[in-house]
Amino acid sequence: MAVVVTGSLAYDYIMSFPGHFTDHILPDQLHTLSVSFLVDSMRRQRGGCAANIAYSLRLLGAQSYLFCTAGQDFGDYQRWLEDQGIDTSGITIYPQDFTASFFVNTDLRQNQIASFYTGAMARASELSLRDLRRAAVDLIIISPNDPPAMTKYAQEAADLAIPYIYDPSQQIIRLSAEDLLIGMRHARILTCNDYEFAMIQNKTGLDEQALRALLPTIVVTRGEHGSVIFDRGAQVEIPVALPEKPGEPTGVGDAYRAGLIVGFLHGFPWSVTGRIASLAATYVLEQHGTQEHHYSLADFVARYRRVFADTPELEALAQSAAASSAQ
Repeated sequence: MAVVVTGSLAYDYIMSFPGHFTDHILPDQLHTLSVSFLVDSMRRQRGGCAANIAYSLRLLGAQSYLFCTAGQDFGDYQRWLEDQGIDTSGITIYPQDFTASFFVNTDLRQNQIASFYTGAMARASELSLRDLRRAAVDLIIISPNDPPAMTKYAQEAADLAIPYIYDPSQQIIRLSAEDLLIGMRHARILTCNDYEFAMIQNKTGLDEQALRALLPTIVVTRGEHGSVIFDRGAQVEIPVALPEKPGEPTGVGDAYRAGLIVGFLHGFPWSVTGRIASLAATYVLEQHGTQEHHYSLADFVARYRRVFADTPELEALAQSAAASSAQ
């Protein structure tokens, strides 16, 4: 499986607030909002949507090709990715810029307030999918990135007749209605969370039924309530895989996308693909950091069986991963 992963590469600054944001936001003063949260901890870790997705893809036995931009401070991070067996040859380094940075503060209810510094990511539109040096590409994922780059990649993927997953998520605020429609029009799958799905509807003026008519498949994650997959008129409810220990939610959606990609490329039923994605996400939820989780595929399969029951697709997943490792 050849998966091209586009999106952000970033350093994550993860902070924890020992209270609830909602206790300190005055609804009648939102027009003049000014609030500061004193945090208990901060960690600098490897992140960025593209690298997060690629990391979980590797754990699930899939090979990916990162097609992204980074800055002068990316050297150690790049070497670490390569040590994990991830192809970084498609990363363009801009030595005059810094790598993007993500600043997120999480409260006790797992609510988050985040900011993102683009850095070298602002130059992602200088790359072109037409320059990919790949014999065959099975799938592209267009995850959060510089907004003009996301629109450009969607247009190029459509022109090249390469199927792609469109994941606008954090960039919906910056993307215009026209940009979103360009991204969705030829996408094989749209992924977002329930709040983002509502934002897309509000921004484009298309209701749920219209969006379902536009796209073959829409995947909407709903936090502790699981996820739902709309596919050509069908609706598949996916339960959560409950975490075994407390952690932090940053990067959960990226791991979910990785599981979704693996199940989709194997041709598994959506009921199985969604559960693979759900379990992949839970491994991140149990950690502090987006690439701090570790598991063997045998451990993953065993836990899937324990949480969701056995299914014949698991054997195909294990065999495919073993063949990939032997290459």
